[in-house]
Amino acid sequence: MSWTQLADLAAAVCILLGALLALIAAIGVVRLPDLLTRMHAATKPQVLGTVLVMTGVALRLRDPGVVGMLALIVLLQMATSVVSSHMVGRASFRAGQVRHDLLVVDELSDGPSHEEPRGAP
Repeated sequence: MSWTQLADLAAAVCILLGALLALIAAIGVVRLPDLLTRMHAATKPQVLGTVLVMTGVALRLRDPGVVGMLALIVLLQMATSVVSSHMVGRASFRAGQVRHDLLVVDELSDGPSHEEPRGAP
């Protein structure tokens, strides 16, 4: 087996795993109960799925210009998904669309939300 066939096989595996993670993210967005868990499902597996798909495409095409563009896509996807999910979560909390009974720690409310001190002893 030559290195090109091995790279093509690795590309196929990466693309299939990335597509599977994107499918899991889509199912999570539809099935999960509240906004914060839906945001988690939309960002975590979707970003990893995008990274895997772009890695598979880079392994398959093997062109330095394309690999550079794919790396830029991955970096921008990682940066924007974090910022956008933070902004959506904060806006939904301020609008009262978050279920407070599901929160473990509530750092955005005015009053004390936990009994135990946080951080290192």
